Amino acid sequence: MTELQKQLFAMQDLSYGEFHSRLMPTVPREQIIGIRTPQLRKFSKEFSKTADAEMFLKTLPHQYYEENNLHAFLIEQIKDFDACLAAVDAFLPYVDNWATCDMMRPKVFAKHPDRLLPKIREWMASPEPYAVRFGIEMLLCFYLEEHFDPIYLDWVASVRSDEYYIKMMASWYFATALAKQWGAAIPYLEQRLLDPWVHGKTIQKAVESYRITPEQKVYLKQLK
Repeated sequence: MTELQKQLFAMQDLSYGEFHSRLMPTVPREQIIGIRTPQLRKFSKEFSKTADAEMFLKTLPHQYYEENNLHAFLIEQIKDFDACLAAVDAFLPYVDNWATCDMMRPKVFAKHPDRLLPKIREWMASPEPYAVRFGIEMLLCFYLEEHFDPIYLDWVASVRSDEYYIKMMASWYFATALAKQWGAAIPYLEQRLLDPWVHGKTIQKAVESYRITPEQKVYLKQLK
């Protein structure tokens, strides 16, 4: 066991590990230590200041789920855009679950929306399911408000995959788009331009959302 792994196991919460493992069927139980996310995120901020952090980022694959999450948190803290992008590209092939994928939202990406877009297109065209999910997630995080362009809806609508975790992220994207860009997003449901499963799940998620008005929810139910 490495010194870092010893530090991680010192934060172990077995009952939380049991609970969390049920949310991630793609990760074997023995690979989950069981560390609450706020605690691991706090640890990542201290660990990032050490000389070991840089070496850790270069050492892939990791053994434990929490090591992958720590890796994602360290990437979030990289302040140079190109360095952050390189770190994401190096890490994505090893991402094996939705939670690690969704935790990684690099702050520096928000400062370079134009430079990030070509990479998003690249990720969304990847054969790796979590690279595709990550690309859609970046559109959801950074391009549904001031940097929104209706063409991004086409990008997500054009994704066709049997992968559950890709379809679920596409559904989250369109449900969020309905909340933030209703006029641009609703035609995709009216005209049934989405994958049928994504269509249904988008409506379900939007109807459950507090950001959708009661009148909008009534209308969405008619589009099932």
